[in-house]
Amino acid sequence: MKLTWILVADSSRARIFKAEKDSSIHEVEDLSHPEGRLHEQDLTTDLPGKNTDKGGVGKHAFQDQVEPKQQEAIDFAKRIARHLDESYSAKKFEQLMVIAAPSFLGTLRHQFSDEISQRICFELDKNITLHSADDIRNHLPKHFPSL
Repeated sequence: MKLTWILVADSSRARIFKAEKDSSIHEVEDLSHPEGRLHEQDLTTDLPGKNTDKGGVGKHAFQDQVEPKQQEAIDFAKRIARHLDESYSAKKFEQLMVIAAPSFLGTLRHQFSDEISQRICFELDKNITLHSADDIRNHLPKHFPSL
């Protein structure tokens, strides 16, 4: 059986489990990102700046390209992706199963390197970061797939 990790994540927490030969899983790491739980108004402390048109008529507020809450999710996804890259390079796993909150799964996918993306053998869009290891195992295939 290939060394298999299971990533269970949302925008504020990522848990990494290792698949065992008896088909059980056990948690090996827990990454947290408390900023992911903050409300939008807690992430911004000021109104956007303003700019005057060249003609001097009217003012326009500068608008961020990405909302602060979404930026926090992107930052955490980058952190997770870096951690997975380092762990894969250290030969801690050979294949990866990913379970992530639907709103966070796409953000994660954009941050994964090609190497990590090629190691993914299962994906599920579900937010179960607070569930027990046994319950998480019940969301995975009966037999762990291999690449």
